[in-house]
Amino acid sequence: MIDAHINNPKSPKYYVKKYLDGQKDQLRNQVVLDVPAGNGATTELLLEHGAKVEPFDLFPEYFMLKGVECKRADIMEKIPVADGHAGMLVCQEGIEHFSDQLKAFKEFNRVLKPNGRLLLTTPSASSLAAKLSHLLFESETVRQMPPNELDDIWMSDKSVSSQIYHGHIFLIGLQRLRILAKLAGFRIRELKYVRLSKGSLFLLPFFYPLILLSSYFRYFRNLARHREIPKARVLEVYREQLRMNLDPKNLVNKHTFIIFEKEKELKEVDFRAAGAMKSFDRIM
Repeated sequence: MIDAHINNPKSPKYYVKKYLDGQKDQLRNQVVLDVPAGNGATTELLLEHGAKVEPFDLFPEYFMLKGVECKRADIMEKIPVADGHAGMLVCQEGIEHFSDQLKAFKEFNRVLKPNGRLLLTTPSASSLAAKLSHLLFESETVRQMPPNELDDIWMSDKSVSSQIYHGHIFLIGLQRLRILAKLAGFRIRELKYVRLSKGSLFLLPFFYPLILLSSYFRYFRNLARHREIPKARVLEVYREQLRMNLDPKNLVNKHTFIIFEKEKELKEVDFRAAGAMKSFDRIM
């Protein structure tokens, strides 16, 4: 393998490999987009499983897999493929770098077939350790400074490209990932546990009772707000959010790994319902 990290349990690449190894039959002859492709480790793995892989990256110069072309693509602009082109898209360690994450999700929807899968990994902003770091200093970890112009300008080589690859400026938690995905026509198919954050495990017994009480308080208080919306619909949304917030695995998971499924085309996405939409007179 071109990247030893793919066999390292401390790397999210290891868990993506583990998932893809279990999908060999479904991957054979399927078009898969690897965006961003990075050094090509996941592209290499997908090719071994018989997939028709098309790698793209903002900086294809860093792609190391010989005999495979990685094309330049800016997610904030467009992935240069037709609508409904692929059955799967792997976005590994990418979403935290994208300035317009909703736009990225919509582009992922455009290029995927109906029921296509989106595999997404990102550093967990929902673990207890990450939440505490953000509370104290708005930083990713207790060892780091908050995002800044010294530490978070990556690969800014003008001889290669005029583009700037941003660092972890746009870290995102599970609840925001869920709603952005919904707005772009996706549903969460599966949340994968990756590996333990020791700091989060230490914090869990202290904070979990507060999280439990606070979550249920918000849940029941907000259930009473939407009497004009069918109860089944309200329960469906709020229960999913409640389960995500209370699952200890999410609170101690060092990395986020989500498998989304495309359930709607972009033109079909519409959550407007009587009582759910706020008119301008109600807003004011």
